[in-house]
Amino acid sequence: MPFDGIVTHAVTEELKNEMIPGKITKIYQPTDSELLFTIRSKGKNMTLLLSIHPTYARFHLTNDSFANPKEPPMFCMVLRKHLSGAIIENIEQYGMERIVQLTIKTRNEIGDLTSKALIIELMGKHSNITLVDDEENQIIDSFKHISMSQNRHRTLLPGHLYQLPPEQNKLNALTIDSEQFIKRLDFNAGKLNNQIVQSLVGFSPFIAREMVQRAELGSIEAYQKVFDEIQKQIVQSNFRPTIYNDKKEDFHVIPLANFTGDQIHFSTTNQMLDQFYSGKAERDRVKQQAKDLYRFLKNEKEKNRRKLKKHEQTVKKARNKDHYQKLGELLTAHLHLISTGDQSVTVTDYYDPEQKELTIELNPNKTPSENAQSYYKTYQKLKKSERIVTIEIEKTKDEIAYMEQLQQQVESASSSDIEEIRDELREEGYLKKQPKKKKKRNKAEKPVPEQYTASDGTVILVGKNNKQNEYLTMKLAARDEIWLHTKDIPGSHVIIRDKQPSDETLMEAAQLAAYFSKSRQSSSVPVDYTKVRHVKKPNEAKPGYVTYENQKTLFVTPSNSLIQKLK
Repeated sequence: MPFDGIVTHAVTEELKNEMIPGKITKIYQPTDSELLFTIRSKGKNMTLLLSIHPTYARFHLTNDSFANPKEPPMFCMVLRKHLSGAIIENIEQYGMERIVQLTIKTRNEIGDLTSKALIIELMGKHSNITLVDDEENQIIDSFKHISMSQNRHRTLLPGHLYQLPPEQNKLNALTIDSEQFIKRLDFNAGKLNNQIVQSLVGFSPFIAREMVQRAELGSIEAYQKVFDEIQKQIVQSNFRPTIYNDKKEDFHVIPLANFTGDQIHFSTTNQMLDQFYSGKAERDRVKQQAKDLYRFLKNEKEKNRRKLKKHEQTVKKARNKDHYQKLGELLTAHLHLISTGDQSVTVTDYYDPEQKELTIELNPNKTPSENAQSYYKTYQKLKKSERIVTIEIEKTKDEIAYMEQLQQQVESASSSDIEEIRDELREEGYLKKQPKKKKKRNKAEKPVPEQYTASDGTVILVGKNNKQNEYLTMKLAARDEIWLHTKDIPGSHVIIRDKQPSDETLMEAAQLAAYFSKSRQSSSVPVDYTKVRHVKKPNEAKPGYVTYENQKTLFVTPSNSLIQKLK
């Protein structure tokens, strides 16, 4: 995911046009790595997202909604104190670095006009956001405090002077010509894409590979030409924001000349970034929150698999139960041949058409009658265990399917979905129930399935966990609306809020069912659909488990781009 210096440049130029000048009206810190600024500019409100997430560090305008904590964190309170009602006068990038400064005019406690700088450093796990007194270059506060013991090059603590990260002795593509660029390359050393990354500030391996592919490992002139083309695009802001999907999803603002996979083009870089990152950071946070839950589900599934294996061995052994019954009956018929202390006896096998002789093992410490009864008891024990274990096998298989279903739901869940899954496991007795708090939960509060809109405007609802699935199918959906689910694969319940949807809407809903299932990465996924009236929940069944009939089946291949479009 190359949020490199070129993408930073593209976002910066767009934001200059969009929100300068802009008034900061609200500031939120929804997570420990993200800030949200509501900015009023040119007669409209917009939301600017700043993230120092170690994997998804970025800044751009967003339409996503975020759940904010009841109590704002300390850094958020500092920003509100200094920047609420302030005017953003400028936004500029440091060279081609992934460092951007927002210059902000505000008034202090006594009403004097002052200048502040909000400096955003997008450096992976070293990303940070720092509020600086622009006039004295003194740090007021920063998202992450960095002491001298953590970084010998600079200190990021309140009261210290702000210093930029150390320079890397790279060239700025905006201020050099192609000859200076070529002088940095050693064509005899090979690995030109690595050399490009080491030579040009802000150029990611993603763009370096593109340059090498365009030049086709050709002459010096070919590389000069490619450099001139990309430099011109950057200088003129002649960008084409695009998400590329070929096994792995990527994006950039420089068009890829030789890409043959799926492409989604956007009119602005902000739109592209908002769609690309939408949900990714959230899923990463959820993954951390649900780490213990996922481990619990995995352990439960493995425990049940071991139990299933033992049950199957028991059933396999029980299939020989009639043999023990036969031995007991043969011993009973030949008691006159046996004496106490015998270790075996050879008898005529009346059950064999050829009346062959059969040797039966005996316990010398038991009487002849007790030996016969021992075989009868083994027969009865195996017969009973076969009946009981056969039932247990079905229960264990259901448990494994249930755990797999919950695992799939955790993988595509939001923070609120995770809590609903935890509640479900507590209600089912898998997790210890939490002590009741004084504040009771609102009983009118209902699960909220995720909503999508088909191409023709039809509403499609998707359950993201069993509570949502059950509420969606058993209570919310009308009897003649269409219900969909992947065939014999753990996944979400999907409802089309239409009694007679178009074929296109039906296919789009099937895409959603396949996407929110265990087969998200598969092709030609079978999806069953039927009317809600034909979907039933068996008595005492697990949450979200249903049976259905009168179904038809569609085969679809999940498409991430289509899901984003429907969302």
